[in-house]
Amino acid sequence: MAQVAGSPELTPRQGSRNLPGWTSTERPDHSEEVLKALETYKKKDPLKIVVRFKGVGNAPIMKQNMYKITAANRFQAVIQFLRKELGWQNGEPLFLYINSTFSPAPDDTVLNLYKSFATEGFLIVNYSTTPAWG
Repeated sequence: MAQVAGSPELTPRQGSRNLPGWTSTERPDHSEEVLKALETYKKKDPLKIVVRFKGVGNAPIMKQNMYKITAANRFQAVIQFLRKELGWQNGEPLFLYINSTFSPAPDDTVLNLYKSFATEGFLIVNYSTTPAWG
């Protein structure tokens, strides 16, 4: 924003678009650090967790019941994946449990669930069409 000679300096309350704090001349140069952080963020997370699905009650049995899932995924991704594999629509009931005990929150990460509840090297996810536990 250009200033006219003799005009008062604009403050953030008067409509200036500059953030309070550093001016462009005072700001330290972090561009190399920023680019490095962006490159790290863009890399794929290589850590995968083996998830074993077990049908409970009248739930259909899957032909393949073990899958590798990216550890950084939220449990919501596991729910969506299982719905897709079973051919379930969003309105159809599907209940998921970890180790036959509790239903995790959709925003829990697969890695956190694995670290806390892994059994024999994989995360066991029980699924059912009706409430089974918890």
